[in-house]
Amino acid sequence: MADQNQNLKRIGILTSGGDCGGLNGVVKGAAFTALHHGIEPCLIPNGYAGLYNLVDFDSLTVLNRERLEKFHVYLAGSEAGNSRVKVSKIKDEKKYERIQAGLAKHNLDAVVIAGGDDTGSVVVDLAGRGIPCLHAPKTMDLDLMTYSVGGDSTINRIADFARDLYTTGNTHNRIIVMEVFGRYAGHTAFRGGITAEADAILIPEVLVDFDLLYKHLRDVFLRRVSGSDHRAGSAMVIVAEGLRDASGKELVDESAPADSFGHKPLMGAGKYVVNELNKRIKNDPEIKKFMQATGQFVESVYEVPEVREIRPGHLVRCGFTSAVDANFGLQVGAGAVELARNKVFGVTVVGYREGVVEYMDCAAAIEQRFVDTNEVAMYEAMGVCFGRKPEAPNAKLQKTTDKPVRPY
Repeated sequence: MADQNQNLKRIGILTSGGDCGGLNGVVKGAAFTALHHGIEPCLIPNGYAGLYNLVDFDSLTVLNRERLEKFHVYLAGSEAGNSRVKVSKIKDEKKYERIQAGLAKHNLDAVVIAGGDDTGSVVVDLAGRGIPCLHAPKTMDLDLMTYSVGGDSTINRIADFARDLYTTGNTHNRIIVMEVFGRYAGHTAFRGGITAEADAILIPEVLVDFDLLYKHLRDVFLRRVSGSDHRAGSAMVIVAEGLRDASGKELVDESAPADSFGHKPLMGAGKYVVNELNKRIKNDPEIKKFMQATGQFVESVYEVPEVREIRPGHLVRCGFTSAVDANFGLQVGAGAVELARNKVFGVTVVGYREGVVEYMDCAAAIEQRFVDTNEVAMYEAMGVCFGRKPEAPNAKLQKTTDKPVRPY
């Protein structure tokens, strides 16, 4: 690709959608690479809201080296701030002209935009209207067609919380149900639950048989407590927030308004699972015998083990960034600038490895990717319950000479 750097003098950097680990890596990767090439990088604050209102700003924060030292790649969140705004839904017939005017006012020749599928859909929209922008993939949900900043950090946080909760579970002889983010794809619950060695993992991709789930958890829980010399034990369930009920219906807050991208808040997956388990545990005659045999039964006071819902919520997307996401964020930020220097816009950066910037059409990159049920079967063979009758893994062998797919 021919170097067109002489036409690129100043760029804007914004982040959009939810916060997560790795975003500051994107900002710093893009900014440092721009500075290296003699391009001035600027922050556009508050996502697409900031981009729309750019024309009203008197000035932008310039990311010189001194300013870049004020925040760190190992911190989650974004120095640029975020918002959930779909530009096409803005009730302003001149909205695209307004954005162009804002870019012209601040002499911005291109915009690097970090975000997930909703953010990427706006990149497709903006690029189609001649606005020079690039997409750095970001979503803790890991549901884009390429690896995205935030996924590894969130998986690590979920695994840490689940492992920590074993201590309270064992102390109180509880079955713990932990609901985690992930929307319509179960990647973070899946990977986090596997890493924490959860007893059951419930994801949107698998319709749950609650009778089967209950039997698995009951057998595990009773075996652990009965086999303990101090009569202590627990069981752990990781639930994706996008879990569907027994009929396949989404668990959403119907009373809440949808956001500008049409999403209603997901709610109640963990509570729903707790209710389904409680219905069965209270009607199971084996439970009373177990409680009596282990010296726990107190009539009308403590007759069945407690099933407790835990929702770490935003704690799984805040705090610190994993090494994978810090590295990957820097890579895709740098890759976006290299693409802009060569006037390649409207695409998603896939990686920047061994001197090669890999990218794909943004519209293809933001297609939703779900957990592969072949992988589910592999872990079912290891004894993990996904709320269904285990399926035998169908392993196929394939020799490859291609470079391995890896975040860094």
